[in-house]
Amino acid sequence: MNEISGQSYSLNDPLVLAALLAVGAFLLVVILLVVTLNRAGRSAAAAEPLIYQMNQLGQRVQMLSDGQQQLSGGLTHVSEAQAASQANMLKLMESRLQQVTEQMNQNLHGSARRTAQSLGELQQRLQTIDKAQANIEKLSGDVLSLQDILSNKQTRGAFGEIQLNDIVSKALPSDSYALQATLSNGRRADCLIHLPNPPGPIVVDSKFPLEAYEALRRASTQAELNEAARMLRTSVRGHIKAISDRYIIEGETADGALMFLPSEAVYAELHANFPELVREGFAARVWIVSPTTCMATLNTMRAILKDARMRAQAGAIRKELALLYADVDRLGTRVENLDKHFHQASKDISEIKISAEKAGRRAQRLDNFDFEELAPDTAERVVPLNSPKV
Repeated sequence: MNEISGQSYSLNDPLVLAALLAVGAFLLVVILLVVTLNRAGRSAAAAEPLIYQMNQLGQRVQMLSDGQQQLSGGLTHVSEAQAASQANMLKLMESRLQQVTEQMNQNLHGSARRTAQSLGELQQRLQTIDKAQANIEKLSGDVLSLQDILSNKQTRGAFGEIQLNDIVSKALPSDSYALQATLSNGRRADCLIHLPNPPGPIVVDSKFPLEAYEALRRASTQAELNEAARMLRTSVRGHIKAISDRYIIEGETADGALMFLPSEAVYAELHANFPELVREGFAARVWIVSPTTCMATLNTMRAILKDARMRAQAGAIRKELALLYADVDRLGTRVENLDKHFHQASKDISEIKISAEKAGRRAQRLDNFDFEELAPDTAERVVPLNSPKV
């Protein structure tokens, strides 16, 4: 690549090679001209062909000069086109670079926004986890407190009584049961439900054989399992016998009672693995219930109480029905009288309309009379009045 007068030329360019060949030819012609002039003195006859050749050579040199100028113009145009192409390329590259930069900025902004949103959601989840952890810790404390309550027989009995009171208060009217009711034998029942005869008032007593059940759950050997099962049978049989002896009084209570177990797990264990205890309870007329089955039983008792109260109020209901029938009969009579009044009023209105139509027709006929034409005749027929004779 060579630079001449501010223009860059490459030896591999065909135009440049053509220009160099033209210059070389021109130099060759000049050399030949010099040689020819040196030989001019030798022969005048040879001068004319040489002059002719010189003219031809001059024309060719002129043609080569014109071609060189055209070549220079073409090179200038190519250079200008190349410069314009480079400028356009630079503009295109700058525009593309700006678009890429804007796209990157947008992507970075979106990524930052999404990252901030994700961090916010993560913070909310962490707060939720902290609250859940606090609730779990509180629940753990409540469980420990419940274990402390259930570890003592007295507090465990109070727990069962509270649960029983809550279930009964939600299932029955407040005047249909009594808590801690004292019977004629001096025994105090956890709950006495006032059912009508039959079956009569029925006692619900809360029992919770927790120690035997926990021993059954903790048993790891067959010997421990057998001992825990024996303890559970002994405990439940003792509860059944105590309820049967204390809370079933002939002529005072129903011929059965309910033993309330405040644990669904203990109730399920008895029915699943100790069905003989359930049968013994049936034989002793003591029915074992859990919180769920107790609610169902109390709903049945509620229906019995409602039916009994309906029967007790049957006389009052019949009296109210009689009064209601009399009221309906009076209402029918008054409606009939009102219908008569409406019929008479309708008849009067019809007659009034007939009278109004007649009056309207008479007024129309009067309006059609021509009083001006009748005026002279009326004047001629006037009879003078004479003075009375004395």
